[in-house]
Amino acid sequence: MIRFRHRTNLLLVVCSLLLSLQTRAQNPLTLWYNKPAANWNEALPIGNGRLAAMVYGTPGRERLQLNEETVWAGEPGNNVVPGVYEGIVEIRKLLFAGKYKEAQDLANKTFPRQALTTNNYGMPYQTVGNLLLTFPGHEAATNYYRDLDIQQAIAKVSYQVQGVTYTREMFVSLPDQVIVVRLTASKPGSITCRLGMNSPQLSHSIKTEPTKLVLAGVGGSNDNKVGKVKFQAHIVPKVEGGTVTATDSTLQITGATAATIYVSMGTNFKSYKDLGGDETAKAASYLPAALAKAYPATKAAHVASYRRYFDRVSLNLGSTDAVKKPTDVRIADFATGNDPALAALYFQFGRYLLICSSQPGTQPANLQGKWNDKLSPPWDSKYTVNINTEMNYWPAEVTNLSELHQPLFSMLKDLAETGKESASVVYHARGWNMHHNTDLWRITGNVDGGFYGMWPMGGAWLTQHLWQHYLFTGDKAFLREYYPVLKGAALYYVDALQEEPSHKWLVVAPSMSPENTYQSGVGITAGTTMDNQLVFDVFSNALRAAAVLNTDKAFADTLQGMIKRLPPMQIGQYSQLQEWLQDWDKPDDKHRHVSHLYGLYPSQQISPYANPELFAAAENSLVYRGDKSTGWSMGWKVNLWARLLNGNRAYKLIADQLNPAGTEASGQNGGTYPNLLDAHPPFQIDGNFGCTSGIAEMLVQSHDGAIDILPALPDAWPTGEVKGLVARGGYVVDLAWNKGKVTRLQITSKLGGNCRLRVHSPVAATGTAKLATTRGTNPNPFYQNTVIKTPLVSAKAAVKKSTLQPSFVYDLATKASTTYTLNGR
Repeated sequence: MIRFRHRTNLLLVVCSLLLSLQTRAQNPLTLWYNKPAANWNEALPIGNGRLAAMVYGTPGRERLQLNEETVWAGEPGNNVVPGVYEGIVEIRKLLFAGKYKEAQDLANKTFPRQALTTNNYGMPYQTVGNLLLTFPGHEAATNYYRDLDIQQAIAKVSYQVQGVTYTREMFVSLPDQVIVVRLTASKPGSITCRLGMNSPQLSHSIKTEPTKLVLAGVGGSNDNKVGKVKFQAHIVPKVEGGTVTATDSTLQITGATAATIYVSMGTNFKSYKDLGGDETAKAASYLPAALAKAYPATKAAHVASYRRYFDRVSLNLGSTDAVKKPTDVRIADFATGNDPALAALYFQFGRYLLICSSQPGTQPANLQGKWNDKLSPPWDSKYTVNINTEMNYWPAEVTNLSELHQPLFSMLKDLAETGKESASVVYHARGWNMHHNTDLWRITGNVDGGFYGMWPMGGAWLTQHLWQHYLFTGDKAFLREYYPVLKGAALYYVDALQEEPSHKWLVVAPSMSPENTYQSGVGITAGTTMDNQLVFDVFSNALRAAAVLNTDKAFADTLQGMIKRLPPMQIGQYSQLQEWLQDWDKPDDKHRHVSHLYGLYPSQQISPYANPELFAAAENSLVYRGDKSTGWSMGWKVNLWARLLNGNRAYKLIADQLNPAGTEASGQNGGTYPNLLDAHPPFQIDGNFGCTSGIAEMLVQSHDGAIDILPALPDAWPTGEVKGLVARGGYVVDLAWNKGKVTRLQITSKLGGNCRLRVHSPVAATGTAKLATTRGTNPNPFYQNTVIKTPLVSAKAAVKKSTLQPSFVYDLATKASTTYTLNGR
């Protein structure tokens, strides 16, 4: 408990608190609190992509909950079930005969829902354990404060005990690959604490060497896989004054003026198919260089390495007195208050989390980024690829963190290998595919049985990130390297598509619209709208990539012919974009997945200018589905409303998301925990990333033939400034606005070419910039408009075209590595 020990000190403490409040108000990029974390959802996340920790900040007993990204249950091996192809063939027959319940029953029998002893539904990501720092007598602390500075990537705790101010600084070093805990005190010789560890892992041990604490363990067994990931955590303190002594399981620091504690972790993991590494040697390898540096140098190197990513983008939406309140209070007040700076902080917090959970050479960010305190976390904290993993990387390109996309690309190379087995064995197809989940071992088979698991589209969605990366960067060498992955995904659908009997369209069967049903207990079907949209993109991307690389003309001809046979999108009887091939939508369906709106976002198949009826139908579908949902679903809806050019509705979803999450462990209530992490509930990181990308989409879009400036600006942000957002074609956008109108627009062109701009208030060129009247289609190859089939419209539909805000469209000829400035007029 935190309390004041001496009433006579009260005035001094109050003055000190007021001064610290003023300091905090000057740093809009800090999460701060006046009490320790009471639970995991109040602890603060730090990480460097490979290592992660949650910091609790309790004065008497600090807890750092530790993760190393390759500590998973299980061992190498796929989860493809043999002997199921005949069942797939029969399911197709039943679907095309209209026997949907029978098809679902057979799918459930062919792919049982329960985990099998002969197979598995994926392995869980697991915690290493906890580093515990016990400070005797510090329970009675006063003047408590803790924060997370996301501009520096440093967590801090400070408090007073008997007139001595104690401070902790904690970060996970990007360059040195260790977790660093710095302890200081205002009075020399005041630091005395005990270092201990624990772990929930069933197989683990703790021992000490003269000045080192070592936790060794093995990841758990699960389903039909034996735990074979060996890990170690090495804890080494470096003290200034005082002494370090060891017991059999703890280290004791006594009478130090300052102490720096280094945490290094390593495993035997080398790749998804190789556990031949040496966990002891890896954990030990990072320590000599880290220990050789003075703390100021270590801290400076970490901050510099981190800020080379973070500082690329700034966002100012204005500020009010709300910034003087602790972050948990700001979350509670957001929906009814006036706190635009919290939306900006939330946007930047998403970028912080991506930097800290996905670095080049690491594993991709999973369902909880890299932060997990359990052995069996919700949904195993693995990679759910029917929305969640993709959402994790939506901010990567647009918020100027393109390099951080690389772990996902590396995983795609692995999946393109393991996915050959599922394509061949389950569907008798060439190429590669996967279903809706994967893990460290790159499984590609069915997960969760014949209902949730019958969705062979995970690879189709993931490969969109390859093509989008090319559109943002123009990196032809990258495209050449990953073209085989794109081609393999397309080749699978060349073989797997089936001709449906009514229109002779080519469709995916069996499949489903992720996790939704159209009859009670029946979700399995053929030709869902999302599947059709995904296959269209897979084929289109492979076609365009082949053209860019001047390769594979015969294969491109095959794809071109098959695209013509894909189903068009359809507008159903309720004037909605249909979710299924048949008009089965229910207006009262509030399901969390809005899969049929993939074509609106993140794809670019539905344009307000080229497809106004579809655009309106998509809006109707989103209105029917409702706002309140799981955290990640509301994050997706921010992006969808931004694409629908409705800034106020997008802002409402942000406000819904920035409501305090409840204490329930499950459900579909969404919201935000006190540490700003997204609640499904429980915690999933995708909602954070979805809202970050959604705010970017509200300010700049670049998918519909032009760079659209302030396409979905809400009334709540009348004045602001953003710098560093990235548009397709390699354009970096800085802009300022006042009363909703652009006052200054700066475009930096990395690649050159025609820059077509759409603005909603007129602008004028300055300096070398020369604006021209637009003519025809944008000639920039990165801005090719998506041409889709004319949609089919139900005779019962009454679609009304949306009213769009006026816009001004200009062409700006640009040269590579040149900046152009426009001013509002």
